[in-house]
Amino acid sequence: MSTVEAPKKERWSFQWKELYSEVITAGLCTGCAGCVISCPHDVIGYHHEPGAYRPFHLEEELGLDNCVHGEKGCTTCTRACPRFRGWEHEANEHLFDRDRTPEETAGIYDDILLTRASDDLVHRTGQDGGLVSAILLWALREGYIDAALTSYVEHDDVWKARPGVASTPEEILAGAGSRYTYSANTLALDEALERGFSKLALVGMSCQSSVPPVMWHRKAGKISKPIVFNLGLLCSKTFDDSIFEELFEAKYGLAKQDMAKMNIKGVFQIWMRDGSYHEINLKECHAWTREGCTHCPDFAAEHADISCGGIGKDNDWTLTIVRTDLGREIIRRMIEDGSIVARSADEDPAAVALMHKLAQKSRERWPSWADAEVRLGLPEKKKAGAAAG
Repeated sequence: MSTVEAPKKERWSFQWKELYSEVITAGLCTGCAGCVISCPHDVIGYHHEPGAYRPFHLEEELGLDNCVHGEKGCTTCTRACPRFRGWEHEANEHLFDRDRTPEETAGIYDDILLTRASDDLVHRTGQDGGLVSAILLWALREGYIDAALTSYVEHDDVWKARPGVASTPEEILAGAGSRYTYSANTLALDEALERGFSKLALVGMSCQSSVPPVMWHRKAGKISKPIVFNLGLLCSKTFDDSIFEELFEAKYGLAKQDMAKMNIKGVFQIWMRDGSYHEINLKECHAWTREGCTHCPDFAAEHADISCGGIGKDNDWTLTIVRTDLGREIIRRMIEDGSIVARSADEDPAAVALMHKLAQKSRERWPSWADAEVRLGLPEKKKAGAAAG
């Protein structure tokens, strides 16, 4: 009796040359910096500043679109990229042992809750329900992590986000709140490793939360192993830093140094230090959408252990999507010991419906010429002039 051998898996030979042409210059690059932190030769640069947020090659021997090390067989940058080729399928297989169904446009998950921090200080300091801060504080105390890759603001610019490491309760609370400008928190990995930390939480936008499982699936090396917990932020887009001067201040007289808090709930909400409150139509903000967000298909941070965000009718609760066994364990234990208060998301069906709507809307941005599986579940558009049946 003859046996049929399984087809051999194609050898991974893709390097910076393919990454440059298929992701970076093709418009799929989100600026997550996965390729930057993974490069074993330190030849990929990154400018964390307005109009940039995109990797580039530091060695020009073969031109900006090729790499000497890649020509010699190095493939780490493409293994780390969560937008290269079959990234979504591979991350799903690694995390869930299956791919998502057409109905799961917001990704695979176990449960959806509304949560808030029990501690009043954490709740007040954090965004919406303060869940992210509460989880990091709890995970640090319980030994799940010894530090977190997160974001802070520059000392001389209260709304300029920058990557950083939080290893104490004070540092965690110092980074609380949303900025809505981009911070590639993965870039804080080198600092964390230099400081001797080995059990890291990654707090990042949806594009960043796909970096670790893609690395793990593609065996990108040791660089991803310290990331043991993945906390994703719901994100439809971020804005270029210039929106503060060119829109908020130039048109509305709202200086960023006078802003106390901001949020997005159908409009851009801004609270000022003088106690005043302002709303700006999101359509006015579209012109400042960061370039890396224009094709991003992932609103719901589908590859995090826990995804969360402030959508829904209440400003003081966090919509919480529990995705993995680890995420489920942490949320369960936090509820049991009273660290967070949780309600069923069924109490706010509009928030759940909005999550699915925004997830589908983000997927529609993914171009049809790229990996077709990412558009799975989107309604087929009828061709113009098609005859009626």
